[in-house]
Amino acid sequence: MAVTQKNYAGDGAHTTSYYAASANTRTLRAPLVGDQKFDVCVVGAGYSGLSTALHLAEKGYQVAIVEGARIGWGASGRNGGQVVNGLNASLQTIDRRYGKNTANFVAGLVMEGGDIIRERVATYGIECDLKPTNVFTAYTSAHMKELEERLALWRGYGIETQEMIGPDKIQNYVGSDVYAGGMIDHAGGHMHPLNLALGEADAFEKNGGTIFEMSMVRSVNSDAKEPVITTDAGTITCKTLVLCGNAYLGHVVPGLTSRVMPVSTQVMATEQLDADLAKRLLPTDTCIEDIRYILDYYRLSADNRLLFGGGTVYGGADPKNIEAKLRKNMDKVFPELRDKKVEYAWSGNFALSFSRVPQMGRLNDNTYFAHGYSGHGITGSHTFGRILAEAIDGDRSRLDVFAKVPWIPFPGGRMFRVPYSVIGSWYYGFKDRFGL
Repeated sequence: MAVTQKNYAGDGAHTTSYYAASANTRTLRAPLVGDQKFDVCVVGAGYSGLSTALHLAEKGYQVAIVEGARIGWGASGRNGGQVVNGLNASLQTIDRRYGKNTANFVAGLVMEGGDIIRERVATYGIECDLKPTNVFTAYTSAHMKELEERLALWRGYGIETQEMIGPDKIQNYVGSDVYAGGMIDHAGGHMHPLNLALGEADAFEKNGGTIFEMSMVRSVNSDAKEPVITTDAGTITCKTLVLCGNAYLGHVVPGLTSRVMPVSTQVMATEQLDADLAKRLLPTDTCIEDIRYILDYYRLSADNRLLFGGGTVYGGADPKNIEAKLRKNMDKVFPELRDKKVEYAWSGNFALSFSRVPQMGRLNDNTYFAHGYSGHGITGSHTFGRILAEAIDGDRSRLDVFAKVPWIPFPGGRMFRVPYSVIGSWYYGFKDRFGL
């Protein structure tokens, strides 16, 4: 079925973020022109698409990536840069909803994405300021209990990379007196997300892959024996099509549109901080994420800026004043930053699934998709890319497990999914505010 897609990316340039300003390269690939054929066509040059394409190119497939804007234009080039293991939905939730076998399966792969990132960086020499460990912080004793339960749960699945941080040691990791403690994950980390995407794109091309930038997919015909995608200036016919548009796929494939909702989150970057101040704020240069429903996350850049993110806007709209939205929380954690300038502030969308479990599967025998990481896409997308490549190469064992997990539509459908989610966020925001 072919459906026309309108433009979503303006002129296609990267948003005015710190990441875009400090990108390793600004090389622009040529757009798709004319009628072409490939073994595999991947729609979307974010982490899901890049991971899938690179795995397939390494296996010898002739693969093309078609991107409507620039490489990493969406969430992959705008996110907080935190390598956080796990899915948005907890292993306990997955066990309760889908059974022990599914929970055991998911537990076996929640660490895989971080390993893939580290392997890619090492193998291809990707310069993305990759640093180890991340810390989850707790505001209350109830939060500490939640972290203790999470640690025990993960250890029950054989995952032993985490340890608790008591109130007497939390300031060894974050120079703030607002936290009651936390938990460190030694298998986490953080990096420059756009440079990771650009490095993976270079690696893909070194393995014979082709990337078409600024080539908005206007229609997709996945019903044909060989799927066809159409842009303004060309087409690609392929044996296998992979849809990795995530929050920005839009309406080009109606069967996927209602499965997820775009949600925007915001990040800002301060001016460069004195090295001594940066060391006081984050003594071990780890990244931090609190465990509230509407959370804050932050870390230092390679040039000692504090990158501070948080907030959500359901439906994907950008706030009028991003700094005003985030500044109060940053100053609460680090009062010494009140006189520091914010030099960059930006917003971007991730795809939220109602169940908070990402979705992956097939629309038919030769069209695959992955989306809905719900704010945990850095590691999940890399894992899903490997699983998609395995399936296309003939081993669908892991894909089939996810494909069988039922997806849950948003109550009220597309019309009411935003107000429903906003009401839910009010409830959980109330609990956050009063430590419930």
